[in-house]
Amino acid sequence: MRERLTAIVLLSAALAGVAAAAWLMRTRFDLATPQALWGLLALPLLAALYVLRIRRRANEVGLPTLHMLTSGPRSLRTHLLHLPYALGLLGLGLLIAALARPQNKDSWQDVTKEGIDIVIAMDFSASMLAKDFKPDRLTAAREVAMRFIDDRPNDRIGLVVYEGEAFTQCPLTTDHKVLQDLFLQAKSGLITGGTAVGTGLATAINRLRESEAKSKVVILLTDGVNNAGTIQPVDAAQIARQLGIRVYTIGVGSRGKALSPVAIYPNGSYKYDHVEVQIDEDMLKQVAELTDGRYYRAVNERKLRDIYAEIDKLERTRVKVTEHSRRNERYFPFVLAGGAALLLGLLLQRTLLRTTP
Repeated sequence: MRERLTAIVLLSAALAGVAAAAWLMRTRFDLATPQALWGLLALPLLAALYVLRIRRRANEVGLPTLHMLTSGPRSLRTHLLHLPYALGLLGLGLLIAALARPQNKDSWQDVTKEGIDIVIAMDFSASMLAKDFKPDRLTAAREVAMRFIDDRPNDRIGLVVYEGEAFTQCPLTTDHKVLQDLFLQAKSGLITGGTAVGTGLATAINRLRESEAKSKVVILLTDGVNNAGTIQPVDAAQIARQLGIRVYTIGVGSRGKALSPVAIYPNGSYKYDHVEVQIDEDMLKQVAELTDGRYYRAVNERKLRDIYAEIDKLERTRVKVTEHSRRNERYFPFVLAGGAALLLGLLLQRTLLRTTP
């Protein structure tokens, strides 16, 4: 009885080891031939046949003194007589598991990002302080533009500021934090008053002239008419067309009258009055059409956000992804462990646990 119990314990441990190995393979690896694991169902049957054979062998002898022999003290060697078979069962199970061919996969991607060069040319004239946007046109336009910049991390973006003259507030850069900081520093009234739309556009075009990007874009925003500078917007648009630069034009301002600055006090504050909103939409449409761009009219903050969202969709960064993968065989550790278990069982059976002369 004790002999059979010892055999059951050792065989159960071997089966548990095989089951653990199979579970590890299923959870950590891909199996090339998972159907091979069905072979493990033979192991419990082999274990049961072995225990049954022990029971029959114990019943073969009916001598009166047998009970005294079997109930006497048993050495450690006696308890380990069934260890070779348990090791053989474990080794066989590991070899069967190895036939399932556990594999893992190394995968990687080559990502090629083809960014777009964009210059935002924004009108900073005093009329941009009109209150038909909250808190004013300039603040609303700047906030929407900065969100647009956040959404395009792969592009080089620059900023041109214009009133009666124009200057580059930030050259093309991928450091959008610096760009946004410079955007916040720009204020109305830092240069000559007026609205030099043509000069602002020409300055933006000049920033893109030597760009090697396949897609070059200017976003031109104004709330008035071209009344300053020496360059006409349409002439600048002709140059943009020759250089392959697309211009999206945005007219900012509600329809009718808006509370706008009409004079400036000595302390730097503005006097406001309701003034008719005048935007040269024909000129802005012509500039956009000449360069294969589009013209938009933003009458409120929501419309302005929608315009930038549409431009964002029209000018998408090209991303090319090439996927690679490689499968690596991982059956060898299981073959090694199974072979070692079989060899150890055989050695124990022929040496330390040998039962026949």
